[in-house]
Amino acid sequence: MAAQAEYFIETQLPNHQKHYGSFTFPSILSPNPKSSPSSLSVFTEAIKFHKPFLDSLLLKSGALLFRGFPVKTAKDFNDVVEAFGFKELPYVGGAAPRTNVVGRVFTANESPPDQKIPFHHEMAQEMPALRDVTSAAPFPRRILPSNVDPCTPTVDVLSGDIVLDDLVPEFPSKLFFFCEVEPGSGGETPIVLSHIVYEKMKEKYPEFVDRLEAHGLLYTRVLGEDDDPSSPIGRGWKSTFLTSDKAVAEERAAKLGMKLEWLSSGVKTVMGPIPAIKYDKSRQRKIWFNSMVAAYTGWEDARNDPVKAVTFGDGQPLPADIIYDCLKILEDECVPIPWKKGDVMLIDNLATLHSRRPFDPPRRVLASLCK
Repeated sequence: MAAQAEYFIETQLPNHQKHYGSFTFPSILSPNPKSSPSSLSVFTEAIKFHKPFLDSLLLKSGALLFRGFPVKTAKDFNDVVEAFGFKELPYVGGAAPRTNVVGRVFTANESPPDQKIPFHHEMAQEMPALRDVTSAAPFPRRILPSNVDPCTPTVDVLSGDIVLDDLVPEFPSKLFFFCEVEPGSGGETPIVLSHIVYEKMKEKYPEFVDRLEAHGLLYTRVLGEDDDPSSPIGRGWKSTFLTSDKAVAEERAAKLGMKLEWLSSGVKTVMGPIPAIKYDKSRQRKIWFNSMVAAYTGWEDARNDPVKAVTFGDGQPLPADIIYDCLKILEDECVPIPWKKGDVMLIDNLATLHSRRPFDPPRRVLASLCK
């Protein structure tokens, strides 16, 4: 694939990459100074032309950072996302408050700048609902084996009537981020490879990981009626389910496999049990695909106690010491990405966890989610 050098060159960002044998994480692409894209249209056409190369590089590295390209506005970013050709994923069921900016582009988590957003796979607390082919009614929640990819079709799960064709993946497979305004200071987006976290946790806490694989995780969160911008998990139930009708919210929650308990000032949501370990079929390895650390250390606001936000799938509490040691592993293995205006980052959500460090304003990072 030498032709990619016509437009893209792989560059280095000292102290902000990790080297793993045959690949570097993340891969950083910049314009070839001998043939630099002079306009956004040239850049988007280069993306389309070199899509096989970019797909291959993303599969290998888990994240791509495009730096130095002519992306200046939210509309420009939307054009870049469209150029990749991935299908859009509607943001239904997620916890973070977001605002639609243009087209497929939303704000990233709008929680206050002094708050850290913990490591997570985007919407890992969501789970495809098993549906009867004839009735489309959700079956009771089951734990899928960790070696089953919920996005893969034509695999029998429970019987001849239920196949993975009938699963709707409610978490994105890919995420785009764009820096429209770079931070005054701080505000990095640390990223970490999920299979590395799994391997280190399995080596250090094999019994704990075995229990996670057997029971999965149960997530509990209380939502207010409207969005709370002071909270990193402040998305209200109306914007979560894209409706102001409680009956419609219940129907959409059921399709996500979520139970609702209406309260005087909002609603209690219970999701799970959900697998905490998944199998990345494209790379043939297990991944740490959960929101355990994020929920236990970060799902805190006036309505929510983080210690109660996540448990084993059988309802038993999680050991705090192991949770915080997992957080240490995440921090030790992560690569913090400092934002520059115009940066675009593409993350494979099955390969990479991400977070956000506190920052001094201004900072404006936009996002787009893809199936």
